[in-house]
Amino acid sequence: MEELTKKIRKFAEDRDWLQFNTPENLAKSISIEAGELLECFQWNSDYDKDEVKYEVADVMNYCILLCSQIGVDPKEVILEKMEISAKKYPIEKSKGKSTKYTKL
Repeated sequence: MEELTKKIRKFAEDRDWLQFNTPENLAKSISIEAGELLECFQWNSDYDKDEVKYEVADVMNYCILLCSQIGVDPKEVILEKMEISAKKYPIEKSKGKSTKYTKL
């Protein structure tokens, strides 16, 4: 993960884009790219896999940059959040259900 973060940051540094990568701007960019990802599925369930994977990559790039800018290790925060979610959604209560944890 560290190597990937360095490559993404270097890409932005080489273009002098880090000056624009405030947490606020990155959060906006994540939302915009997530909208473009949704657009891949807008009218039917048929989708172009290449188009989807590149939109996913855009979302992930911005998420990784945001983590870098706020000093958070993406791998650590994902694992931490999974632990929190495991407590909210114990297997015995949530398996096979899409119910929100407050209603389990």
